Amino acid sequence: MRARVRKYMRKVITPVNIEGRAKLGIRAGDTVRVVQNIIEIKKGRGTDKKEKTIKNARKQTFEGLVLSVKHGTEAGGMFTVRAILSGVGVEKTFPLYSPVIDSIEIVKRSRVRRAKLYFIREKATKAVRRQLRNARMVHLMSDETIAEVESAPTSEDGAPTANIEEVIV
Repeated sequence: MRARVRKYMRKVITPVNIEGRAKLGIRAGDTVRVVQNIIEIKKGRGTDKKEKTIKNARKQTFEGLVLSVKHGTEAGGMFTVRAILSGVGVEKTFPLYSPVIDSIEIVKRSRVRRAKLYFIREKATKAVRRQLRNARMVHLMSDETIAEVESAPTSEDGAPTANIEEVIV
């Protein structure tokens, strides 16, 4: 009797294509595009003063370099993806078989010599520091300051005049 129960309990129902995700063979150095289903919940009061919750579902893509894959293709498999968004390094750790993930696409495969690419974090910060160091040496004025200088009011003799409000402030 117990053998039947154990055999029955092993069958897991999941919306994820387990075989497909295992066959992907994600490894460190891959550039992947992960599409996630995100459900936003807004709480607010309507005109009738009752609290209402509004669910809004959308898809969000996150494309970046795979730094590490932990636990391979087993049930608790995870992979970490790093991307530079608006000049800031962002890392996300995804469970391989999560039903929240809609699809995983391997964009590019790179040959790497390490299993974990954590050193790229420091490499990226050094590159940013180098760029900032080079930018500090060059003294450029923005367009806003040039526009302010040109639009300053002048008197008849060409000397700049100041308004009374400007002097008080």
